[in-house]
Amino acid sequence: MPRRKTSLKRKRADKKRRLRNIKVKHQLKKTLKKFQALLAAKNITEAKSLLGKVFSELDKAAKKRIIHPRTANRKKSRLVKRLSKTR
Repeated sequence: MPRRKTSLKRKRADKKRRLRNIKVKHQLKKTLKKFQALLAAKNITEAKSLLGKVFSELDKAAKKRIIHPRTANRKKSRLVKRLSKTR
């Protein structure tokens, strides 16, 4: 158990940050699954409209360093490839 006030504050801040990161990751995963389900159902028009939202969420997560920026870029690239293959 930490003794210093700064250590206690750091512990509280880490907990808040961790909960925020988990929330963002879950939302991102949910959106990605929704996009992949649309691709599997060959629903191209809705998938295209959802692609912007997916890109936005990936970029926001990368900006907050919840995921690595290169991971976000790689995922975006692969999603666009999958979308172009299903046409």
